[in-house]
Amino acid sequence: MEFDAVVRRRRMVRNYDPDRPVPAEVTDRLLEYAIRAPSAGFSQGWGFLVLEDAADRERFWAATTPAPATPGEPENSWLSGMRRAPLIVVPHSNREIYLDRYAAPDKGWTDRDEARWPVPYWHIDAGMASLLMLLGAVDAGLAACFFGIPPETMATFRESFDVPPEYTPIGAITVGYPAPDRRSPSLRRGRRGVTDVVHRGRWGAS
Repeated sequence: MEFDAVVRRRRMVRNYDPDRPVPAEVTDRLLEYAIRAPSAGFSQGWGFLVLEDAADRERFWAATTPAPATPGEPENSWLSGMRRAPLIVVPHSNREIYLDRYAAPDKGWTDRDEARWPVPYWHIDAGMASLLMLLGAVDAGLAACFFGIPPETMATFRESFDVPPEYTPIGAITVGYPAPDRRSPSLRRGRRGVTDVVHRGRWGAS
């Protein structure tokens, strides 16, 4: 598929065909794409938890789904569709790898002071790796969705999958073959155009 078509077709899909697993070679290809992402100082401070077995995926949803506000409340359609995904990848970032890398002789920040970083590049780089997986899924004829793990479930998630303390999940990605899916109500807002977001020369100029 041409790159322009991949970019234009990419969207967050929230319902999957549960009877069509993601081929192993496609999963491997998506992970190969992920590690081609740029990273500050070539730190590559990421880690990817891959959940393919049904038991592991069920454990993920059990760990990360908040308890319903009302006991006995039915599962919402978003969760029902997402749970059908045959593949979940959880990208993690590792701040310590970046602080260590920039304390190396060729960088020279020997104090490892996090305040030197204007933004947390460890999260940004893991996000870039995630986007490459999202685009790779489209190129392979699959669908995917990036979503956040609720903060109140983070400790349970970590415990359920033995996540080392130095790794922080930045979200999760479901992957699979798409099933009929309703368009997100958020899309009614419309896509902001280039002239709405681009400022040439100074802010406010277009």
